[in-house]
Amino acid sequence: MKKWFMTGSMALMALGIAACGSDNEEGSADGDNGSEDDAAVEETGELVVYSSRNETFVNELLAKFEEDTGIEVQAFHGDDNAINRLKTEAEAGNISADIFISNDVGALEHLKMEGLLQESDPENIESIDENYRADDNSWFALSARTRVLMYNKDLISEDEMPQNIWDLTDEQYADEFAITRGGNGGMIGHVSALRQEWGDEKTSEWLEAISENAGTILEGHGDIRRAVGSGEFKFGLVNNYYYHQQLQEPTDNNVGVIYPDQGDDEMGAVVNAAGIGYIADNPNQHSAEVFLDWILENENQREFSYNSLEVPINPEVEAVEGAASIDDYKTHDMPLSQLGEVWEDTRTLIEQSGLDLEIR
Repeated sequence: MKKWFMTGSMALMALGIAACGSDNEEGSADGDNGSEDDAAVEETGELVVYSSRNETFVNELLAKFEEDTGIEVQAFHGDDNAINRLKTEAEAGNISADIFISNDVGALEHLKMEGLLQESDPENIESIDENYRADDNSWFALSARTRVLMYNKDLISEDEMPQNIWDLTDEQYADEFAITRGGNGGMIGHVSALRQEWGDEKTSEWLEAISENAGTILEGHGDIRRAVGSGEFKFGLVNNYYYHQQLQEPTDNNVGVIYPDQGDDEMGAVVNAAGIGYIADNPNQHSAEVFLDWILENENQREFSYNSLEVPINPEVEAVEGAASIDDYKTHDMPLSQLGEVWEDTRTLIEQSGLDLEIR
């Protein structure tokens, strides 16, 4: 079965041409003026997926969907560019995507607030707690991740490690740790939680300090885990599943993890989630609805979380061996849906504070 996983500018050109072609031949949505031929043009029988999630976490999932359903998938893996692409298409009236896969609930809620997601009612949606889905089910989370400090045990002990996020500003850790660029979804969600806890002034101070204090600023968390595992840096700020990934490496796997801010008077570790958004005015509604029903089957919820070693939101889906449940430690109390309300403002605050959104 043919699988088409696209990246980069070729994907944008191909999907843009496809969108323009369907727009030129578009029939009436309600069937009053459109013919059966028009309807056939609108529904290609394919599924177009935009994803800001790591490609290696998504490809096997989409291949399984193709195998299970016979629906061919076209996927654009665009990191943060996937959101920008969707917004650009919406402005031009040429939406070509059906489903959005995101690492960040804040990004999904932001898309909902922009009118780019639509209501859904898939089977088994009740398996996802209401705290982890939109009020109209236009998006829902499937797996949780927590912001942690992963460290190299050969270079630093647990007692020597910072125990809270503010400690990253301490000069004793200068040049010893790695962080991601400011535009990374995990970083945006984390900073949004800090804004709620600390306010913008203290959060800006923290951003300015870690921008100067960090030994390096890398593209993504995979780069951080490898750099820490190999001993380039003593520790790094990552999502918890990257720690579990590094443990599975054949070498460079002598790493430990700190769940920060666990004291009685501390805010707890910041939690975010990855999930699915149902794109408004999508061209392949039937295929998209099949996908939403399919992804909420327990075995496919498991597939979504296991490839990344994240923790399933659905308590009936067993977590991967060795992964801590979010019930095992203190977590920050910011409702994930609120991340979308401050998503753009947080990006602006990050950039104004001196932490570039992109690696330059």
